Amino acid sequence: MKTQQSQLNVILIFAAAVTALFVAGCAGVGSGNTTSLLTAAGFRARTPQPPQQQQIYAALPPYQVHRATVKGKTFYVYKDEKAGIAYVGREQEYQRYHQLAVQQQIAQNYYMAAEMDRAAAFGWYGAWGPRAFWW
Repeated sequence: MKTQQSQLNVILIFAAAVTALFVAGCAGVGSGNTTSLLTAAGFRARTPQPPQQQQIYAALPPYQVHRATVKGKTFYVYKDEKAGIAYVGREQEYQRYHQLAVQQQIAQNYYMAAEMDRAAAFGWYGAWGPRAFWW
């Protein structure tokens, strides 16, 4: 009974460590990943040139997709402060971006579940875990 409890504790600690590394890795990739998804969805990268565009660009919060309406037309704008550009798209591109982001999140969840299953299998089935040498 103690052996099973200690194995469960090891698995839980391992799963927590993997999750922490995954979250830390995603935090570092966030901006680059968003820009690639926006580009894949059809957003266009624009550098603000006239003073009016530069004022609007400066007022936007960085690294967030914002909805704006100009003369009755709806636009979505993402400010990449580091690169100094804005990604601009319409409703269709925004819907595509949202769809791609959801698909990517689902794929990451499946990958993490598969990795956790694989890691758990090493200890549970004795394939490569320490139990293989002790039993």
